[in-house]
Amino acid sequence: MAVRTAMDGYTSTPSSGGQGFRGPPFTDWAFTQSPFALAVHDTDLLCLGVNDRMCQMFGLTEDKLRGRRLTDVLHGPQYEAMERYMRQVLGTGEPAHRETYRRVPGETRERAWSVSVSPLKDQAGRTQAVSIGVLDITEQYAGRQRLTLLNEASTHIGTTLNVTRTAEELADMVVPRLADMAIVDLLDAVLSGDEPSPGPLTGTVALRRVAHQSIFDGVPEAVVKPGDIDVHPESFPSARCLATGEAVLTGVDDPTFLSSTGHNPARAATIRKFGIHSVLSVPIRARGVTLGVAVFLRGRRPEPFERDDVLLAEELTARAAVSLDNARRFTRERTTALALQRSLLPQRIPRQSAVEVASRYLPASAHAGVGGDWFDVIPLSGARVALVVGDVVGHGLVASATMGRLRTAVRTLADLDLPPDELLTRLDDLVTRLSADTDGDTGKDAENDVGATCLYAVYDPVSRRCSLASAGHPLPALVTPDGTVSFPGLPAGPPLGLGGLPFESTEIELPAGSVLALYTDGLIESRGRDIDLGFERLRRALTRQEPSLEATCDEVLRAVLPDRPADDVALLIARTNTLDSDQVAMWDLPADPAIVGDARKEVAARLAGWGLDDAVFTTELVVSELVTNAIRHAGSPIQLRLIRDRTLICEVSDGSSTAPHLRRARAFDEDGRGLLLVSQLTQRWGTRQTPHGKTIWAEQAIPGDEEPPPVRMKKMILRNGRWCFCPETHGHAAPVPLDS
Repeated sequence: MAVRTAMDGYTSTPSSGGQGFRGPPFTDWAFTQSPFALAVHDTDLLCLGVNDRMCQMFGLTEDKLRGRRLTDVLHGPQYEAMERYMRQVLGTGEPAHRETYRRVPGETRERAWSVSVSPLKDQAGRTQAVSIGVLDITEQYAGRQRLTLLNEASTHIGTTLNVTRTAEELADMVVPRLADMAIVDLLDAVLSGDEPSPGPLTGTVALRRVAHQSIFDGVPEAVVKPGDIDVHPESFPSARCLATGEAVLTGVDDPTFLSSTGHNPARAATIRKFGIHSVLSVPIRARGVTLGVAVFLRGRRPEPFERDDVLLAEELTARAAVSLDNARRFTRERTTALALQRSLLPQRIPRQSAVEVASRYLPASAHAGVGGDWFDVIPLSGARVALVVGDVVGHGLVASATMGRLRTAVRTLADLDLPPDELLTRLDDLVTRLSADTDGDTGKDAENDVGATCLYAVYDPVSRRCSLASAGHPLPALVTPDGTVSFPGLPAGPPLGLGGLPFESTEIELPAGSVLALYTDGLIESRGRDIDLGFERLRRALTRQEPSLEATCDEVLRAVLPDRPADDVALLIARTNTLDSDQVAMWDLPADPAIVGDARKEVAARLAGWGLDDAVFTTELVVSELVTNAIRHAGSPIQLRLIRDRTLICEVSDGSSTAPHLRRARAFDEDGRGLLLVSQLTQRWGTRQTPHGKTIWAEQAIPGDEEPPPVRMKKMILRNGRWCFCPETHGHAAPVPLDS
């Protein structure tokens, strides 16, 4: 029986082989012989017809597809997504296109596909059906991936003058995009900075494992640990490539593949265990000198290395070789200075929602090297964030080392959730002790040994309050959403290291979208220029509306520093965000044990409203423990707060200033497991003091995040009439009772 389609003059019949559409013969041929896999679906998403290529893709006959929806015969999220695209095209009348990489039922391995969903319209322009066209673009996709990998390698390999890090970058770059495992072995002379012997290396070669990476956590395939020596016999692929100076490709179809591993039974066993079937060894050579060898292996990926893969591996290795040789050639002092610079200044801004930030660091000159200016962005509990800018007097390794110690101290103190004035007080004590230590070592005046300024600010996106304190540092600039620029007055605190003088905090409320600019004195001060002129140039630069904070940073440096600065400059610009009211839930609780059950219900209801049903079980346990502890050991006022941010934050505040401590309960203890339970169920937890008591907080990953939970519930048992769960740990932890 023929089925009338939406296309004028065409009918669909039950015949197979893609011959369901009758019309002009060329149209029939185009449909059946197209290199695209083609299908047509009506407005109910029912299949009207498919060609042979589509049937081959799905591994089904046309009879099984005709008259049925795609999800009726094929199951999986990709087919549900396809139906969503079809509904979208039917509703909008506009075509949709996407690319995907997966294995379809009719293929033996994953391939790249270009999928187009197009509307089929009648003469009146009404969409009556949709057509789906799928084309295999695996070769084009692989070519793009190789070009992308090469492009990224130019910026991700050789970012430091450190041999080990460069080798790790090469291994990280190729796994899993090119290989399932990568190994970088180098000569000892390279690691010590000596000049290796020129020319190829023959015979048995001893190499030191510098880096390796794998698709499996912990690199279980490796039989040599980083730092250990590995001896490569003359017949081994690595030794062969070092002898010839050319890449060696081998695999299971090479008779010498397994025989060359006979000297090391552990390596042969690993090859069999992980199914390693293709090995590519590439010599690492730069400027006519052999540095070592890079080895790429495939096991899980079924296809062996091809000629294009060899060329790509050689290009990646060549780029890494130049960087490795540069690191070897630099003097120990220069390498130390650059490594110190990377460790002192943040390399990336941590993920957080409170502020959007952009930063710049500009040394005074290339010869001055790393100075003592620094900035930092530190996520705090309760979705808050700390913004820090500091300046150590002087340049060179001493100033850089002091700056690094202070930055580490600030991050450590920030983890204690100290208010800005108290944090600067403790930092001042540290600088005073550093000066005393230096004075004892050198005999110089202590007051001249160490000096620094610092500005520390804490912003809360829930209350929109920002608390700031300064230790002899220039005032921050505040840009409100209407474009007004001001320099909020802060209590004048002394520079760090003077000791004995107090610091004070100022709290201001910031409208959403306000911009804070924190900087060091090198931005506004210079020889021959009045500081008021620097402030005025900064104000004018911040008044200009730029499309992004990055552009704002560039504009500030351009406008305020027309010439090369005489001192280091650190600039940190932050635009404040706020958390919507529906992201925060608060409950005031009486100090009554009976309220714990009600608190769990309220939390479960709110999580359900947020669409976080998967987090209910864990959050209920955390709430039970924290609220019960507050009722038993603290007292009113008790407040429970949930914050849905990048993580799910649970906070319980009470009227006691006594901080809890985590302890390990013995096997038959009936209490003492509350905080242990919280620490095992969440990513991190802690406590902070408040003006009226304390707050205990815990963060857990929102279900669906890439990071797995720190502990999985392995099993639940009934013990002494109480349900307990056994956390999956390496030790023999006792079951934790669910008694709240």
